[in-house]
Amino acid sequence: MLAGHRDIFPVLKEKLKPGTEYVWFHASSLGEFEQGRPMIEKIRAEHPEYRVVLTFFSPSGYVPAKNYQQADVVCYLPFDTKRNVKRFLDMVNPKMAFFIKYEFWLNYLLELKKRSVPAYSVSSIFRKEQAFFRSWGGRYRLALHCFSHLFVQNTESKALLKSVGVENVSVVGDTRFDRVAKILEQARQLPLVDAFVEGERKVFVVGSSWGYDEAVYMPYFNAHKEWKLIIASHEVNEARVASIISQYEGVCARYSTATIDEVRNADCLIVDCYGLLSSIYRYGTMALVGGGFGVGIHNVLEAAVYSIPVFFGPNNRKFQEVQQLKACGGGLEIIATCDFAEKMDAFVADRALLEKAGKAAGDLVLYNAGATARIFEHLGL
Repeated sequence: MLAGHRDIFPVLKEKLKPGTEYVWFHASSLGEFEQGRPMIEKIRAEHPEYRVVLTFFSPSGYVPAKNYQQADVVCYLPFDTKRNVKRFLDMVNPKMAFFIKYEFWLNYLLELKKRSVPAYSVSSIFRKEQAFFRSWGGRYRLALHCFSHLFVQNTESKALLKSVGVENVSVVGDTRFDRVAKILEQARQLPLVDAFVEGERKVFVVGSSWGYDEAVYMPYFNAHKEWKLIIASHEVNEARVASIISQYEGVCARYSTATIDEVRNADCLIVDCYGLLSSIYRYGTMALVGGGFGVGIHNVLEAAVYSIPVFFGPNNRKFQEVQQLKACGGGLEIIATCDFAEKMDAFVADRALLEKAGKAAGDLVLYNAGATARIFEHLGL
């Protein structure tokens, strides 16, 4: 990230075109970028008069998206100092700015307001324990009052904002549902994965896996070789790949180096590259999305859109889409190895139960799509 920051202003100087109107999108990381993508792509399709500047805080967002073709400029966001803010905004001169979900950079927001540039919070969600709603949170609340409008995910968020005097709020839902609905349409056929899943064995896909997750699900698949296992680690490096191989008691193949014949003879396919997971979920009978035993759960909707049951760990209370998935029966929280095995065995024993849970997951995504259109309607775009 620090290396990338050295290139921000040279990149802007090189790629920004004088006399062009830019719309600025900022996302913290990859998950927030996926929420912003439907809006970026709708802007590009319907308003060719605008160009797009896309910034990130985290390398986990910037690295996979740095070559994203729908943005004219992709770079890190300069750190939120007054000098950086003025230099960045002088160069970009955005027509409007969109901050995705949990992005509240006070100096940027204050300067945008000072320059009368509309700033919008998109797919944001608020909880009463956040600093905005504490007695000592006046400076945090100042950031909220800088937004021209906040497009939130639920009515609870709107009520909380109203309690601190922020009323320029609309409940539109989560743009991530729009993104995963698009993923369903654009899912790629992957010949290597096609070869791996050939035959009668069931397929279990693990997305964004961490070591904590593996400790829970790996014993089951070591004991049940009637399953084929696809694992995409959250971190792609040699240490993580080696750790997965050491835990699995079967034949592993690495996506980046395996041949068609090798994957046909493997029991476990390790996806050691980025950008494929959203298409790989389509091959699963069931899926587990990682992070729920540690840092916080990753994108469950990418799996749910394929109408398959989705497992996840207990650290999921702050994720509305996970709560929705649990409520409809398409998502299953697991807390330990024995708990996972019990739920897996129940699905294996009852095909109707499996299909019902999968349908509930898929229907949830389709029912909740449409947030992007509602935002554009409000903005008159």
